[in-house]
Amino acid sequence: MNVQEYDILNVLFLEPYINQRTLAQKTGHSLGIVNRSLKVLINEGYVTETLELTQKAKQESEAKRPKNAIILAAGFGMRMVPINYVVPKALLEVQGELLIERQIKQLHEVGITDITVVVGFMKEKFDYLIDEFGIDLIVNSEYAKKNNLVSLGLVKDRISNTYIVPSDVWCDNNPFNTREFYSWYMVSDLVDNESTVRVNRKNELVPVDEGTGGNAMVGIAYITEEDAKVLRERIGSFIESKGHDDEFWETVLLQGSKWLLPARVVHASHVVEINTFEQLRDIDSASNHLKSSAIDVIARTLSTTPAEVTDISVLKKGMTNRSFLFTVSGEKYIMRIPGEGTELLINRAQEAEVYHTISGKGLCDDPLYIDAETGYKITKYLDGVRTADISSKDDLSRCMQRLRAFHEMDLKVTHSFDLFGQIEFYESLWNGQPSIYRDYAQTKANVLSLKTFVDAQSKAWSLTHIDAIPDNFLFYRHAGEEKLQLTDWEYAGMQDPHVDIAMFCIYSFFDRQHIDELIDLYFDNTCDNATRAKIYCYVSICGLLWSNWCEYKRNLGVEFSEYSLKQYRYAKDYYVIARNEISAKGL
Repeated sequence: MNVQEYDILNVLFLEPYINQRTLAQKTGHSLGIVNRSLKVLINEGYVTETLELTQKAKQESEAKRPKNAIILAAGFGMRMVPINYVVPKALLEVQGELLIERQIKQLHEVGITDITVVVGFMKEKFDYLIDEFGIDLIVNSEYAKKNNLVSLGLVKDRISNTYIVPSDVWCDNNPFNTREFYSWYMVSDLVDNESTVRVNRKNELVPVDEGTGGNAMVGIAYITEEDAKVLRERIGSFIESKGHDDEFWETVLLQGSKWLLPARVVHASHVVEINTFEQLRDIDSASNHLKSSAIDVIARTLSTTPAEVTDISVLKKGMTNRSFLFTVSGEKYIMRIPGEGTELLINRAQEAEVYHTISGKGLCDDPLYIDAETGYKITKYLDGVRTADISSKDDLSRCMQRLRAFHEMDLKVTHSFDLFGQIEFYESLWNGQPSIYRDYAQTKANVLSLKTFVDAQSKAWSLTHIDAIPDNFLFYRHAGEEKLQLTDWEYAGMQDPHVDIAMFCIYSFFDRQHIDELIDLYFDNTCDNATRAKIYCYVSICGLLWSNWCEYKRNLGVEFSEYSLKQYRYAKDYYVIARNEISAKGL
């Protein structure tokens, strides 16, 4: 049978026979389609001549009846800033109910109690659902670096007459039923430029280019066992073939020029996917989760109301912080909120002291607000900003000139950044877990042995940026001229300023030739052998420092892949290079 025939059969299950015109109204199909479909249903033995349901129809209904549901709730929900810093999207309050609790109750209403919830981010907050609703909780430990295709892959063997449900969808009417006759994927009649599918005249879902406009993808789907066999195989194949870590599970539905599942179209007013703070505010302005301390800080700082904070959007997820862009009275701003585990890594009172020390000196765009306890920070947004291009000698030269000019200010603060102390500190945050590197003990011993040479060298001792990497050198236009500032002063403290050169090099993944070229740009070709060897030492020391930092963050579920491995290689390789340089030059 086709979709139209199943739709008519479903209506006949719900109420006694009614005339064809009413069937057309109930199903949304034309009178001609209804008449043709009824003839097929009679001929194939699903209904009698008097349009009563047969045993065959009842067996078909039972065979395809919904049996279970899978709710996908593992992701960060990064677009939900700033709420997602304190609660996962699935646990947002909407009109007095938590999203996921509403979904579970709606499933229970149609007799579905076999419910699996796949979690990851803030997984502990979902534990109560086991006791309160009897759900099965599955943890996706890779939620931080892989999308929900992997989440669904963990439970793919449970897909059989199954609802698949994203946890961030609110439906005013129950989208689930006691009876389903075919698989479908839910979209709305809203035109969405971010959608990659549209519904054609045959009610099929066909791909469209993003930005051209398609039907908004709601994400709820129903999968019969017949289609589940194909879906399970495709999910397994996609995951095994690699290269799909960033994919949504819907990727597996595209086969050739159309999707495997037909569309179920709903009115946009009945279904809302809540992706952003403002979408939540639109659907429920009284939600307790709108009571955000971050939004309150913005309102107080800029003398406005929370309702006037608009155009909230997440910026690129940083290695340390979570920042978002917003608008107030037509002006754009950025708010920084510290990321996972940051309270152990950054002393916010010391950071505030640094900003006080550099204020007004043109080194950066001075914060409009900074909290020495929470680390919240508000700055103006600079239009047309670009970061340093490490392939451009002109950019590198300007960065080193800017860095040296800052160092020559000889600024002072009351705290220092102890390289060797920080290596030990980051290691202590592993909580007794061994390093992921088999030769870590030897590597660490080698790096620590460089301290004797470094301590013996003459050095200035002044405020040092510590995180002077290309991404923190911001080029922007002002009054028709391109200017340069240095941002992100979280780690800054008293140290040998030449550490900043090493930091720039290891973040840029420079080889020795490029490191030497950068040193020459900073010193204008006047660097002596001892200083150059000292900077090689710093490359090794800082490599181990950030490798240890990455290992700590890795235990929190934050993965840095190549960056982490490269830092460890700098620790090992530049220990050898530094030792050879010291020996060869008799230093």
